[in-house]
Amino acid sequence: MPPAADPPDDATDDAPRTPRRPRRPPAPASNPAPSGEQPYTRYRARRKLLYDRRDETQQAQTSARSPEARVDPDQPARPGRPGRRRRLRRLRRPRARTGLRWLTRARLIFSLLTLVVGWLLLSLVLFLVSAQFNRSSPPSNVKTELDAGGFPLTSTNNVLVLGSDQRTAGSREPGASSSGPSRSDVIMLVRAGGGHAARLSIPRDTIVEIPGHGQQKINAAYAFGGPALSIAVVKRYLGIPINHLVEVNFANFPHLIDAMGGVDYTGGCVVSRINGGFRNGGYTLRLRRGTNHLDGKQALALARTRKNLCKPSENDLDRAKRQQALLQDMKSRLLSISSFVRLPWISWNAPPAIISDMSGASLLGLFGALSSSGSPPTEILRPTGFLTLPDGEAGLTVSQAAKQAAVRRFLNG
Repeated sequence: MPPAADPPDDATDDAPRTPRRPRRPPAPASNPAPSGEQPYTRYRARRKLLYDRRDETQQAQTSARSPEARVDPDQPARPGRPGRRRRLRRLRRPRARTGLRWLTRARLIFSLLTLVVGWLLLSLVLFLVSAQFNRSSPPSNVKTELDAGGFPLTSTNNVLVLGSDQRTAGSREPGASSSGPSRSDVIMLVRAGGGHAARLSIPRDTIVEIPGHGQQKINAAYAFGGPALSIAVVKRYLGIPINHLVEVNFANFPHLIDAMGGVDYTGGCVVSRINGGFRNGGYTLRLRRGTNHLDGKQALALARTRKNLCKPSENDLDRAKRQQALLQDMKSRLLSISSFVRLPWISWNAPPAIISDMSGASLLGLFGALSSSGSPPTEILRPTGFLTLPDGEAGLTVSQAAKQAAVRRFLNG
């Protein structure tokens, strides 16, 4: 064994001698404390699994408040005035980014508004051009039967909507005629403009007095004298003025529905053979109960369906209800987002689908009034009795009280 170390001078000979364990030198501190201060231990927080932006903001605010962060190491601090460049840099940077985001959003909104306005202007120009060159005018004697009215968008106007039951060319339906006089298949009054919105359907079998022909069904007036005589008969029968005429052009009506992307019709089952059905060169319509998506030919066949083979007990009132529902479906379709995308095609195909005395601007005002008005309830001139005509056909009669009540609701709509 090595010899024991010599005891210190102040140690006595009889004191026990124990070996001393050498001490480890202290580890150097990572952050040496300034002179005169107690050293401290720094702990590192565990890393979070998810990033939280609030921690970064809170840390930046704490650093900005600390005395060390107020002094810019790149620039010597003046006595009594700590450096502010770093703090101002932290404060200005978020404001600049926010302003850039708002500028980007403003540019995007402006671009979208420009696109929407341009799309509307294009549709307007196409509608006016099509109304000028593709629209058909009624006979000249129609204007003599119409009453004067204001602009349809701002003034209240009564519009008579007609549709004939003339067969298409090439039809082989027995007894059908594709030329010559035909009866009106649709008779409807529309009140629009000036905050009013009302519709009144007149059953085609309603018996009225036709000048020079005695008591006849109201749809026969179109066959005897065309739309002019129909206007005169409706005015005399109901006692209300009629300002404009809109006649459905069945040859171009399917193109308008197709331009709209079709319509959704909700109702009962319908099976009908228009113009004799497919066997006779016509069209056969089959709809299931519920909601059906109709193209142009199907919508036209539904509007002209008189005898529903699915429900043989239906009468002309049910037919008027289907026409009202189809008109309401078309209006809902026009106000949808998909129709806004198709608006130029709709604007181009709308004027050829009608025959009217109104110009392009008046038609545009009428469509605007119909689109902006609400959805009035379906009103039908309901019959109160039946009458057999001299030729053996049975017609519908309406009492004076029922007729006046229907007219009063129509005018107040």
